[in-house]
Amino acid sequence: MARVEDGMPYAWGQLYAALHAVGGLARAGRVEPAEARQLERTAGNPRNVCWQLLGEAGQQAFLARERGGVVAEAAAAVMADAVRLLPARRVSRDGLRQDEAAAFRQGYEERLGAYRKEWAGIVG
Repeated sequence: MARVEDGMPYAWGQLYAALHAVGGLARAGRVEPAEARQLERTAGNPRNVCWQLLGEAGQQAFLARERGGVVAEAAAAVMADAVRLLPARRVSRDGLRQDEAAAFRQGYEERLGAYRKEWAGIVG
């Protein structure tokens, strides 16, 4: 049986967590977990949502880096994660099935948990 961590839905969740984090660091200098409806919306069309967020991520990383200190360090690491997590192949534009949405959520939660462990003071 394939591991959920090896699948594309899990990878989308990881990428979304990184892109969501860089946005939070830019706006508020901290990361708050995404609301359930945001996660549902993203699971409904992860490619297009991540594409849109990626278009904003460069400026957000710049703003977060300008904050200096631990926020700047976190922004650099999170942005590097986002680039590393980009799919290296053509991916479907379809939404995720219910089981895939669960894997997406797992990927998101695990990536956010890693950020929380690394930067407890700025990741909620």
